[in-house]
Amino acid sequence: MNPTNQCRSYFDLLSHTIRALPFEQVNKVAELLFLAYERQSTVFIFGNGGSAALASHFACDLGKGTVHEGHNRFKVMALTDNVPLMTAWANDSHFENIFAEQLANFAQGNDVAFAISASGNSPNVLKALTFAKEAGLRTMGLTGFSGGRMLSLCEAAIVVPCENMQVIEDMHVCVAHSLFTCVRDRISDGAHESRSRPLLVRTAGK
Repeated sequence: MNPTNQCRSYFDLLSHTIRALPFEQVNKVAELLFLAYERQSTVFIFGNGGSAALASHFACDLGKGTVHEGHNRFKVMALTDNVPLMTAWANDSHFENIFAEQLANFAQGNDVAFAISASGNSPNVLKALTFAKEAGLRTMGLTGFSGGRMLSLCEAAIVVPCENMQVIEDMHVCVAHSLFTCVRDRISDGAHESRSRPLLVRTAGK
């Protein structure tokens, strides 16, 4: 196959995968993320490799892109960002612990563990989700292929229906952007509604 046809074939597969995406699950995850915002729960995002990069990217979008002056902010943390802490846990205990141990430090009840793993079988991701469930956190994530063992640990999961790792990772970025857009617009709508309401000013003695 020549390079032009190979590239076209890749985009054909990407287009097919977009059409096959389980949008009902995308909607469910978007609703749960907005619920986390309303409850002021913290969303902890984590993954390995390209998924680690997306965890940081997604946390950046949710943390900054949803800000409206005078309104609550989206509480989010990428467990992939503190390299010294991750390597300390990997060196002193085991690489499987690098996310679970951070959850043990920071997570509280009603917080959210958001896993990203194309295979759904990354040991450190599974260990973090297991810890999260036992600690009473809500669990959700992005995966691909057949979903892997991650599916049984997630309250809601978006499985990209594809067998190509690169296409799955492309779709994870697209899904993360769609989730961010949904949450941002819901928060924005609420901010605009509150600004349009008349302010009831209580004067002294009344």
